[in-house]
Amino acid sequence: MPPNARHFLPSRFRKLLPTLLLLAVAAIFTGCVSAPITGRNQLILVPNSEMQAMATAQYGEVLSQSNVVTGTPEARMIEDVGRRIASATDEYVRRSGLDMQFEWEFSLIQSDDLNAWCMPGGKIAFYTGILPVCQGPNGVAVVMGHEVAHALARHGAERFSQALASQLGVVALDVALRNQPTETRQLWMTAVGAGLTFGVVLPYGRKQEYEADHIGLILTAMAGFDPREAIPFWQRMGQAGGGQPPEFMSTHPAGQNRIKQLQELMPEALKYYDNRAAGSGGSRQ
Repeated sequence: MPPNARHFLPSRFRKLLPTLLLLAVAAIFTGCVSAPITGRNQLILVPNSEMQAMATAQYGEVLSQSNVVTGTPEARMIEDVGRRIASATDEYVRRSGLDMQFEWEFSLIQSDDLNAWCMPGGKIAFYTGILPVCQGPNGVAVVMGHEVAHALARHGAERFSQALASQLGVVALDVALRNQPTETRQLWMTAVGAGLTFGVVLPYGRKQEYEADHIGLILTAMAGFDPREAIPFWQRMGQAGGGQPPEFMSTHPAGQNRIKQLQELMPEALKYYDNRAAGSGGSRQ
């Protein structure tokens, strides 16, 4: 920092500068974690508890502004498939010794959008528009596994941490909230993000999307759903826009690249699928 740079900082930040510098150094060493299954290095500065609290509040706001479908066969399917994916995820977390806890909730929202999302902490929404493309529980499981993978890999927290470090400096979340609460909450909305109408989560980076495909494929298989359904599902998604990719795929990996990766990952996923079938006496979807 140039000698006179600190004079351009607000007085409240000048007073906190030594503390912020210490926090920045600590964050660099304590914020580095590895994503589950893939082992990719991540920088995450935000505690799970903080992310889940903000996600819970936003999820409630989304549902209050949406037409939530209940009591129908489709709503029950979303709940049933979701519970199985959630159970597989919880089991993976337990066996891996991860310090994570989900508060699962599943909602079906009436909308023509081909979309689904999972907020940090396990708050999940499916839109009715994507159900015809899913063509049943296996397709729903592919989407559910992919979206839950974002939460398991803490992609929202990773993206929020990157935004926090970029715009407010590498500081602890409580410091950022205390000194710039409005800006911090706006960053969260942008990074984990939800629109005020339907709460459409803003797109993840392609690296995170590929990772969610990988982790989601494993979770789908661990839950007893056929992971091979992922390939025809993404083929149908590619065709659903009438020549134009639907919004759900607009920043996702290109269709052929995604399918190529899924094909490469399929032997690994099928091992989980076969092990699940052997352990349950041959019962699988």
